[in-house]
Amino acid sequence: MEHQLSDHRSTITTLLLFLVILTLTSAAAHFAIVRLIPTSLYVGTLMMMPALSAFLTLKLRGRNISSLPWRWGGFASHWAGYLIPVFYVAVAYGLAWFFGFGGFGNAETLSEWRAQLGLSDASAWIVITLMVVLMAVVQFVKSLGTIAGEEIGWRGFLVWELRKLMSFEATCLVSGLLWAVWHYPVIIAYGGGNTLFQLACFTLMIVAMSVIMTYYTFRSGSLWPAVMFHGAHNIYIQKIFTPLTIETELTEVWIDEYGLMVPLVVTALALIYWRKAKAEGL
Repeated sequence: MEHQLSDHRSTITTLLLFLVILTLTSAAAHFAIVRLIPTSLYVGTLMMMPALSAFLTLKLRGRNISSLPWRWGGFASHWAGYLIPVFYVAVAYGLAWFFGFGGFGNAETLSEWRAQLGLSDASAWIVITLMVVLMAVVQFVKSLGTIAGEEIGWRGFLVWELRKLMSFEATCLVSGLLWAVWHYPVIIAYGGGNTLFQLACFTLMIVAMSVIMTYYTFRSGSLWPAVMFHGAHNIYIQKIFTPLTIETELTEVWIDEYGLMVPLVVTALALIYWRKAKAEGL
């Protein structure tokens, strides 16, 4: 019993140390993004802070960085990590377009993509197909460094420490809420529109994503499926589906990471994984 209490105290100390370091290191990047300019360099710096905080925490606690779940794991989990965001983003935007909350084929985006590809006379479908392939492969690979910077901290370190103290369900909720709150300064500064509504939608989405990502993290014993998931989520929403959407009066309420549709769809999917994890004893 005493040994168990000692282990719990040690884990709580480790978690508090991580959160303090993360708050301090992230504050500098948040300041640069919010008070100076939201360049990719500052955003990339912020995204590296969870990994840096995890490394510093391990060092101060006398543990090796090699203790993190670096193993590759099975390919099935990695394919799931990539394809699940493609599925729920496509469903969410398909529903938004179907119900008239936005349209498909933003002319300004197509013009920009033609210029970027050097295909000024190509048809819309050729441009969209080629750009989606390049974004899904090339841009995805380019983004993996900063994405890993987040996921080493969240799914490589935090969820494993939380799991020592609480259930799978509680681990998903706590890690998801911490992950969401960590984004708040940037959303408040640059989200526009109804800030409380955007924070609520974003938080619901992030917590739901956390359920699925944590499931595959524990199932595979690896942080890499979460990296695949996070990278695909960002690419398909930020670089493909949102730019392709024609805005209407209701578009802001329903699409992107701060609208309703993606959170609702991914939450429905998360409930399936919530039950799946319980049935499998995670």
